[in-house]
Amino acid sequence: MKSPIKFVAVDLGASGGRLMAGLWDGERFTLEDLHRFPNGGVTVGSNLYWDMAAIWANLQSGLKEYRTRFNDSPAGIGVDSWGVDFGLLNKAGHLIENPFHYRDKRTDGIPALAFELISDRDIFSATGIQTMQFNTLYQLYSMVRSHDRALYEADRLLMIPDLCSYFLCGDKRAEYTEATTTQLYSAFAGDWEYSVVKALDIPAAILPPVIKPGTMLAPLRSQVLEECGFALPFPAIAVASHDTASAVAAIPSMEAESVFISSGTWSLMGVELDAPNVSDESYRLGFTNEGGADGSTLLMKNITGLWIIQECMRHWKSQGQSHSWDDLQTAASLATPFKCLIDSNARDFQMPCDMPDAIRHYCHATHQPVPDTVGEIARCAFESLSLKYRSVLDSLTALTGRAFRTLRVMGGGSLNTMLCQMTADACDAQVVCGPVEASALGNVMMQAVATGHLPSIAAGRAAISASIQSRSFEPHRSDAWDAAYARFKQLESS
Repeated sequence: MKSPIKFVAVDLGASGGRLMAGLWDGERFTLEDLHRFPNGGVTVGSNLYWDMAAIWANLQSGLKEYRTRFNDSPAGIGVDSWGVDFGLLNKAGHLIENPFHYRDKRTDGIPALAFELISDRDIFSATGIQTMQFNTLYQLYSMVRSHDRALYEADRLLMIPDLCSYFLCGDKRAEYTEATTTQLYSAFAGDWEYSVVKALDIPAAILPPVIKPGTMLAPLRSQVLEECGFALPFPAIAVASHDTASAVAAIPSMEAESVFISSGTWSLMGVELDAPNVSDESYRLGFTNEGGADGSTLLMKNITGLWIIQECMRHWKSQGQSHSWDDLQTAASLATPFKCLIDSNARDFQMPCDMPDAIRHYCHATHQPVPDTVGEIARCAFESLSLKYRSVLDSLTALTGRAFRTLRVMGGGSLNTMLCQMTADACDAQVVCGPVEASALGNVMMQAVATGHLPSIAAGRAAISASIQSRSFEPHRSDAWDAAYARFKQLESS
C-alpha cells in the first residue's frame, strides 16, 4: 500500500495552538495531533503581549514530535493564525520586541484620532474592512502618535503567521488573506492601500510584498532542520494563513445558500462573494470584507464568541471552581430560558475581566433579571450568542438578497451541541457542524494544492467532504425565540 503524503499544519489560536500532521492518501485526509499548547496574552507592566519565544518553542516541539513519530520529512509545513497582530524586524532580521496583543489598551481612542485625518467611511471604501480599534492600522497609528522607536527602527512588518514562516525559512513576505485583516490592504487594487498608509504617516517601506495562498516559500533553515532532527529539507508553504480563510476553505458544500460560522474565541459569520461589498448599508451594519483562499471575498461580521464563556471559566477556576464545557451545558439546560440576554459585542465584554460580574452588571444596567448561578450565566451567554447569529443572518439576507437555508458551523464551537441547537432554533435554519479542526484541514489542503497533490481548492473541498463526518441540527420553531429576539434587538440598538 502506498504511503500517504504528509504535511504539518501549524494552527495558532488566541487561546491555544496546535501542530497537526495531515495525511493525504489520494482520496481522504486524516489529521493526527502532534502537539497542543495554551496560548494567550502576557501582561508586562501595563501592556499585553504575545510570548513569541514560547510560541516558537512549542512549534519546534511539534516538529520534533513529528520526527519521532514518522521518522521522515513532511512534504511541507504551513502556518495559520488569528489576524491583525504583527511583529517588527530590524535590518538584521531580529525581532525588535514581542508583538502586542490585540486586546492591549494602546489603541484606546486611536480610531477617533485617525478619523481627524481620514474618515472612517473613506477607509472602509478603500479597504473594505470594518473599523475595530485593535486592527493593525490603529495599532500602527498608536505607534506613530507615541513616536514609538520600534516603528522607526523597523525594516519589515510581518503578521503573526508570516513571522512564524520567517522563523522557519527566512521568507519575509505577507500572505494575502492575512494581509486583508490589517485594514491596510486595498479591497480592489491587489496591493497595500497606500492612500490610507500615507494619511496616517505610517512608514510604507516596512510593508512586505504580498503573495497568494499556495505560494511555495523557501526550504526550512538548516538550523531548524538540525535542531528538530530532520535529515532531508522540506519547504514552508504560504497557506491561507488567516485561520478564518483556512477554515472556510475546508467547508464542504459551501453553496450560495450557505452561511459559514467559524466558532471559537471569536465567531466569524458570513458568506463567500465574488467581490467586496463596500456599500453604505454594509458600512452601516459593520460588515467586513476579508480575503478568501481562492481569491474570493468573505463578507462577514466579527462577533465576540466563546471568549465570554472562556473568561467566565478562567474566573471561576481562579475561585477554585473548575467547570468543563459539558458541565456548563448541563447547568445551562437546568436554568430558566431567556431570563436575561446580553449583546456579546458590547464594550463591557471585550477585555479580560471578572466576566461573570460584567454579565451581572450589564443585566442590571439594562433592567433585566440578574443571573446568579453558573447555569444561568452560561445559558445567558449561549442564548445571546444564538440571537446574535440571527441578527447577523438578517443583515446578510438584506445585503445579498439571498435566501439562506443552511448555517455551516466549524471550529471548536461546533462541538457545543446546546449552542448548535439553540442556533438552529434562533435562526430557523438547519445547522450543519464540522469539521472541528477546520483551520488545520484547510491549511493541509492548501499545502496539497500547492505541491500538486490536488488540482484545486474545489477538489480539496470534495476530498475534505469525504474525510469527515458532520452533524445536523434541525430548527424547532418557537414563539419564545421570536419574543427573545425582539428583546435582543432592543439591547443591540441601545
